[in-house]
Amino acid sequence: MMSRRVFKVFRSIPTIEGAGVHLKRAFGYYQVPLFDPFLMLDDFHNTDPAKYLAGFPWHPHRGIETITYVLEGEVEHGDSMGNKGVISAGDVQWMTAGSGIIHQEMPRQSPTGTMWGFQFWANLPARQKMMPPRYRDVPAATIPEVFLESGVRVKVVSGTLSGVQGPVRDIVIDPELMDVTIPPGGEFPHAVTPGHTVVAYVVAGEGHFDEGRDPFTFDFSGSGWLDLERSCSFGPETVILYEREGEGIRVTAGEHGVRFLLLTGRPLGEPVAWQGPIVMNSREELRIAFEEFHNGTFIK
Repeated sequence: MMSRRVFKVFRSIPTIEGAGVHLKRAFGYYQVPLFDPFLMLDDFHNTDPAKYLAGFPWHPHRGIETITYVLEGEVEHGDSMGNKGVISAGDVQWMTAGSGIIHQEMPRQSPTGTMWGFQFWANLPARQKMMPPRYRDVPAATIPEVFLESGVRVKVVSGTLSGVQGPVRDIVIDPELMDVTIPPGGEFPHAVTPGHTVVAYVVAGEGHFDEGRDPFTFDFSGSGWLDLERSCSFGPETVILYEREGEGIRVTAGEHGVRFLLLTGRPLGEPVAWQGPIVMNSREELRIAFEEFHNGTFIK
């Protein structure tokens, strides 16, 4: 298996979203189309309730899918289709906005004070941007965990590993979403679909994501002018974007092990017109979407 090389590395950037939620943006608007078909990844990890309880009050989406994965704490949610509930530690919410949905996501006060989770946005192709909305509640108990001989543990939300398929299936961009934990010194080789975008986001620990281990073969976005050290070992809040060529990846953990989210998907290669929570293919489609939202015809 020819392993992929790292193409570019990013550090997440602090930002404030929703009604005042402090979070780290791993990648977003300005990186399109590098991450195609993925649009955004936010890491909301905070120990101060004042910085997350304001949440994300009622707002619309069209043309995308939003994927929320909670590690710690609880998020109460509701939408215009009548779905409502609470996402707790280990749960996933996979929502296809399609033609339009209005929803809210409101973090609850965590018993420990800590709220930690992630939200991805995935694009929809032009032919399916106006598909009927759908909602998938994926409780932690339904997400299989695969234990490999090397001591590697992988929670499979979407995709297949060692014959085990994740509960989220039949998604347009054919994605994989896995939560991978590698013990100290362990390795995780993983085959990926040729041509698919492959992204890793480091949650904890440190590891090598490129077999060549040459820190000068890729761009490192986010390093300062006094950052005179370059390493090919990456720690928390780092995004690794792989080249498109190659049949797989191989990650080796450092002395304290490493945990990361693995995200792969089929690129769309289509124009992107994006404003706020709505992502279409043209400015005209954006204009129509916002007009419909304001005149009450947004929900189909």
